[in-house]
Amino acid sequence: MADFTKRASQRLEEHPKFEGVGICRLAGSYSGAPVGISILEIEPGVEIPVHTHDESIDAIFVLKGTGEAFVNGSWQEISQGDFIMIPAGEEHGVRSSSAAPLRLYIVHQPPLF
Repeated sequence: MADFTKRASQRLEEHPKFEGVGICRLAGSYSGAPVGISILEIEPGVEIPVHTHDESIDAIFVLKGTGEAFVNGSWQEISQGDFIMIPAGEEHGVRSSSAAPLRLYIVHQPPLF
């Protein structure tokens, strides 16, 4: 069965690990999906520290705002329309540098939640 979530019902919640980060979970193992899909909103000046996912790839699309992503061993500027694909086990992180929140569309496969 298809999973359909209207925009009006999408709500950002506090991220369970990172202060200053909102998460809207759109799909994941909790719903039987083979991927985890979420929207993250990172407040200005907030950083999701460098980390890895042992089993999941991480695909990140920048919806709005500016920031930096730690990929390929260094911090690189990111902005609206940029896309990053991070293989499982590779270090990565994200931080917001804009005056408004950095908004990201994220897919994890397999899902993290």
